Amino acid sequence: MLNFSELEQFVTFCRAGVTLSGAAQTLHISQPTLTRTMKHVEAAFGVPLFRRSKNKIELNETGLQAVQQAKNLLSAAAGAVQQVHSYHARLHTIAVESCAPAPLWSLLPVLSASFPERTVSSRLSPPASIAGRVLSGRCEIGILPYPEEDRALACLPVVRERLFVCVPPNHPLAERGSLTFAELNGLTCLLRSEIGFWIELCRRCMPVSKFLIQTDEFAFRELVRESALPCFFDQPFHCQNRCAAGQNCHPHYGCTGQCGLLLYLPKS
Repeated sequence: MLNFSELEQFVTFCRAGVTLSGAAQTLHISQPTLTRTMKHVEAAFGVPLFRRSKNKIELNETGLQAVQQAKNLLSAAAGAVQQVHSYHARLHTIAVESCAPAPLWSLLPVLSASFPERTVSSRLSPPASIAGRVLSGRCEIGILPYPEEDRALACLPVVRERLFVCVPPNHPLAERGSLTFAELNGLTCLLRSEIGFWIELCRRCMPVSKFLIQTDEFAFRELVRESALPCFFDQPFHCQNRCAAGQNCHPHYGCTGQCGLLLYLPKS
């Protein structure tokens, strides 16, 4: 009977240039123990795997094939363990994937309170992949900015989210009550990296514009305060928190886009 621990020792021994003593040191076992393991592996396969001489042992052609099969078995075993762990995690985890962060702020606390015995995890994902991941069982809940036609998914409205632009007080567009993407197209703008699908929407609707996408919150706030560049936020109170009145950013927000966010989950 093949033993996985012995197969691991067999593969380690068979790495190019590794001797019995070197493999024993790598595995933190004695050389006699490793020698016995090689005999056990050979007996389990039932055919000669080594060429033996005084104080030396090396693989024959059959042994090289046995090494490859041992690697395949170890890889399959590791994959099986990972799949079982993943299945167990799914049983005890509610995985949520969203196209934008804002819906998660209200949804995740509700899920945690409603299912205290389960862990709630979340991540931002491209809209195009979310429905498929819900259908395949890789997440339980998906949030999209558009209706999904698949009848296997139940659809519930979550929130209507708007995108806001904040401009300096001396900017030509500062006195406007609202703005369109067309009016902003061509301007260089600041964006936070964690606003989900809004980044791709801005790029698509403002193809001539350039975007300075910031991953660091502090760096983004500093650029907002010190530069004259328009900046986008997915919630108005973020503008109020990050664009202080009397500094470079005008406390007046022009709505540049809005979208209903829909929650999807399997009907079963």
